[in-house]
Amino acid sequence: MVSYVSALLYGVGGIVVAGMGLLVAFQERLVYVPVLPGLTKSYPITPARLRLNYEDVWLKSSDGVKLHAWFIKLFPDCPGPTILFFQENAGNIAHRLDMVRIMLQNLHCNVFMLSYRGYGASDGYPSQHGITMDAQAALDHLIQRTDIDTSQITVFGRSLGGAVGAALTKNNPDKVAALILENTFTSILDMAGVLLPFLKWAIGRSTGKGPKVMNFLVRSPWSTIDVIGQIKQPILLISGLKDEIVPPSQMKMLYAKAAAHNKHCSFVEFPVGMHMDTWLTGGEHYWRTIQHFIEQHVSGKLHDKSNSRKN
Repeated sequence: MVSYVSALLYGVGGIVVAGMGLLVAFQERLVYVPVLPGLTKSYPITPARLRLNYEDVWLKSSDGVKLHAWFIKLFPDCPGPTILFFQENAGNIAHRLDMVRIMLQNLHCNVFMLSYRGYGASDGYPSQHGITMDAQAALDHLIQRTDIDTSQITVFGRSLGGAVGAALTKNNPDKVAALILENTFTSILDMAGVLLPFLKWAIGRSTGKGPKVMNFLVRSPWSTIDVIGQIKQPILLISGLKDEIVPPSQMKMLYAKAAAHNKHCSFVEFPVGMHMDTWLTGGEHYWRTIQHFIEQHVSGKLHDKSNSRKN
């Protein structure tokens, strides 16, 4: 009996150790998926395929990694807001062009699309630290441009891109006018338990029931819930209630945390929106929501300032 129990304990211990080893070795392949199954790393199309006026932009992150981006305008000299768009974790910026084309038409804006390191034509390998630097390089590039109104830069992030955008917005209170988050998670620590339920006992944010013993193994925690309460700029949170990947309850938690510290915070739900298609199933209401937010907190604020100077 003693030998049986010992063997069982050794077996369980071995499984735990093996699981920890797999988590350490492959976690970033789960968080970052630059290449979709069956496809290549290269872009399947460019904005030219959709007859969009665009510019290839090459940047260097602060650690020297070469990055690629597309700067897309509806018109050659569009004076409206510029949206700095951060994509989800899978695929590359070309897979978002259909959505961006409709965004241009509905919002009459510029869109800057960044390929994170390791994605598309960008060099390097993705990590939280690296992508945070990449996002800063993209914003710094926009701030230096003379062909846009740099006071109207609005960050828009979906899923992982929301975590990227929230961190950038918090770090740049004087450079980013507003933030839009769509179907974004509270943290990778929380998502680990959603995607791999057997990890709930070991990984997750502290809930007062004791520390999670394997949190230290997570190299890319992307804890948006800890960042969003520090953001002073206006925030719009968009949640698809049929999201099959990020539980909509996590978006509600982000809103509660943001609203407790920021009076310019709004939350809109779309009943049939899934993780990747809320922009599509939301129809006209989706775009009107974003347009109203930008007009109220970005373009409208500038108009108010202009009128006050005249008076």
